[in-house]
Amino acid sequence: MLTSKKLELRRSEIRQNLSELANIETPSADETRKMTDLDTEYRAKEVQYRAALVSEDEQRTEAKGELETRSEKEWNEVMSGFEMRQVALSLDEGRALSGQTAEIVTELRSQGGYRGIPVPYAALETRAGETIASGTPDPIVTRPLIERLFPASVAAQMGVQMINIGTGGQETPVTTSAISAGWQATELANVPGPSAYTTLDRPLKPDHTLGIQMRISRKTLLQSGAALEQAIRRDMAGAMQQEMDRAIFNGSGSSGEPTGVFTGAAAWGIAETDLSAAASWAAIRTEVVAFMTANAATGPGAVRLLIRPEVWDAMDGAFISGTAVTEWERLTKYISTVVMSHNALPAPAGDPLESKALLTTSAGGVAPVFVGLWGAVDLIRDPYADAQSGGLRLTALSTMDTTISRAVQTRVLTGIQ
Repeated sequence: MLTSKKLELRRSEIRQNLSELANIETPSADETRKMTDLDTEYRAKEVQYRAALVSEDEQRTEAKGELETRSEKEWNEVMSGFEMRQVALSLDEGRALSGQTAEIVTELRSQGGYRGIPVPYAALETRAGETIASGTPDPIVTRPLIERLFPASVAAQMGVQMINIGTGGQETPVTTSAISAGWQATELANVPGPSAYTTLDRPLKPDHTLGIQMRISRKTLLQSGAALEQAIRRDMAGAMQQEMDRAIFNGSGSSGEPTGVFTGAAAWGIAETDLSAAASWAAIRTEVVAFMTANAATGPGAVRLLIRPEVWDAMDGAFISGTAVTEWERLTKYISTVVMSHNALPAPAGDPLESKALLTTSAGGVAPVFVGLWGAVDLIRDPYADAQSGGLRLTALSTMDTTISRAVQTRVLTGIQ
């Protein structure tokens, strides 16, 4: 209980006691002395009460940020109790789900239809502090799994915002009107006429579903134990992250894939510059200036750059004439966020080999690219394909779509030799 609340309750008790003593017509010496003591205590509690209110107000101000993010922390705590091992055993043996895992699955089922067991995206994250069960006494001790290598997430580093959508579609209106200010020419003249306020919708629709298939042998189920929990989560998250990164930037827009930034640049009105030359700080600086003149960025520090490793190799070996400074050093002096990826960008092609690059910036707190994720990961078991070997085959389905916000927050460079 707060100190101010305790003091308030005590003051109320004192007032009640004083009220009873005050109704006595001829109080005794003890009663008079008691009234004096209660009055003194009441005055002291009044001072303490005011001091407690001031102190608690400061504590509330300091804890404001924590109170605002409490719901997110509580959600993360709930998600930390979700066990992929329970899902695997439920699909393999029919074992009933229990604890927080059962509660989360029940909640997800109430909000959408799933053929298999729904798995929240947060459950695929690697959890800090988790350990792998130690080996049991045996002539052969199985060590922790050595997993595949996946490319690091590029979308997050480029300022892409993930939006979780329950059901239906979602659209983001973007202002496209060209309202301008003007001065009254003469004393009786009108100011410039009104301009229509117009918007352009950027829809996200659940038309694209990504599938991941995983085959788990009976030996793996019996051998790995608790290690299987982390291995499945990391492997599925890595595979999904790799393909989502590729689709966000290079999705073809056909054969079930969403339209990526490079593929949809022309349709979305994103500016494209063909260098037809090696990458240089001068060429990239021109695009940064375009960001600034469009009020999208305040300087080069607000711009993110995505390139292939081959472009870094070329720029780091290109020295500026008459100096010992490379083009890469000039670039990184002004642009602090440079992301290199061979997965998010198409491989160099042509003769000479040419690559692409992407520049983005977040303006007014708005991300340059939006990615919609519908519901949770739908984890389904195939009970027939591996029945003879006693294995477990899982399919994870994830529905997503991608779109941009303002076209001026993104620029594409092509023809980088």
